[in-house]
Amino acid sequence: MTPDLKTSYLFDELTEIRHDFHAHPELGFDEHRTSARVAELLRDYGLEVHEGVGSTGVVGVLQRGNATSSVGLRADMDALPINEQNSFDYRSTNENVMHACGHDGHTTMLLGAAKYLAKSGNFNGRVVFIFQPNEEHGLGAPAMIDQGLFENFDVDEVYGMHNMPGMEIGKFATRTGPMTASESLFEIEINARGGHAALPHMGVDAITVASQIVGALQTIVSRKLNPAMNGVVSVTEFIADGTRNVLPGNAVLKGDARALTPEIAHQIEAKMRNIVEGICLAHEVTGKTQFDTIFPAIINSSAQAHSASEAARKLAGKNNVDGDSEPKLFSEDFAHMAAAKPGCFILMGNGTAGSNAKPLHSADYDFNDEALTWGSSYWVQLVEQQLG
Repeated sequence: MTPDLKTSYLFDELTEIRHDFHAHPELGFDEHRTSARVAELLRDYGLEVHEGVGSTGVVGVLQRGNATSSVGLRADMDALPINEQNSFDYRSTNENVMHACGHDGHTTMLLGAAKYLAKSGNFNGRVVFIFQPNEEHGLGAPAMIDQGLFENFDVDEVYGMHNMPGMEIGKFATRTGPMTASESLFEIEINARGGHAALPHMGVDAITVASQIVGALQTIVSRKLNPAMNGVVSVTEFIADGTRNVLPGNAVLKGDARALTPEIAHQIEAKMRNIVEGICLAHEVTGKTQFDTIFPAIINSSAQAHSASEAARKLAGKNNVDGDSEPKLFSEDFAHMAAAKPGCFILMGNGTAGSNAKPLHSADYDFNDEALTWGSSYWVQLVEQQLG
């Protein structure tokens, strides 16, 4: 705990809240206990509270003074279908459900900021606290937006934050432009001609065709995209209907593609379709490609990225802030909010040792309690800066 942070006096309270969320994780759109607890606490803090926004989403509104300027702050609430391997006393009590991405911490940090700002905040304007469901499947942000999030709770700008294992506590990072990648799921279906394993010339082995496609897909990034542009194409499932001595007549490839701009995502899709069509044509079989973008890329607005970095420097010192960090190839559905409003997504350190440094989505990861006061104080700093 760092004593000089504005919300340091809330450390014990926030730790208790975070441990309670961690012990009772809930999957996307099933965050009923979590959202009820969030709403209860926001009311206790004196905020105007709206429940059921985007299914299980919660919005808290705090107005101070008569200014019309407004800032939106977003935290995600959902957990993952993972069986926790940690042994501490607040480990998950729900089998095969775990807060393995730190959303319990994100929610708690935003609650801490709400409590401080409601009691002691030095700002003039409106803060909209957005507690979002179902980030992990990319459905929560669109659901809240579709149900009138920004029509009913209009904001001038919106910010989101995520912890980063392996980054030191008290450090922050963001950038202008692409911050996280889009995620597109693809499925390629090959319809060939099965046959006897001893007589391959009498059919067309779907595994052979699909294997050539797998290899060729790796040339999209290495040979078909501008080397200065990032992308990832990964085949993650290979399914065929052959058996011990039967060549398969059908095969399905499933996988995941990442890109930092919509243009690169479109190029990956177009080149994938060309590869599948060409290889299938060479083997005189048919192929079908489905390519669906689930998460768009987060594109940080220049002014908001500058403001986010400035708030971090005021809080942590300029040597602890990277305002031009490398973009990350993971995906986040905050992208939908940053596309609807000028916005910025910022990363904060979760620590470099023990469970705090384990990879996100691993069964032995844990959010760092020390980050609770850093994150909540950061939100306070940002609000008081933007609505000064």
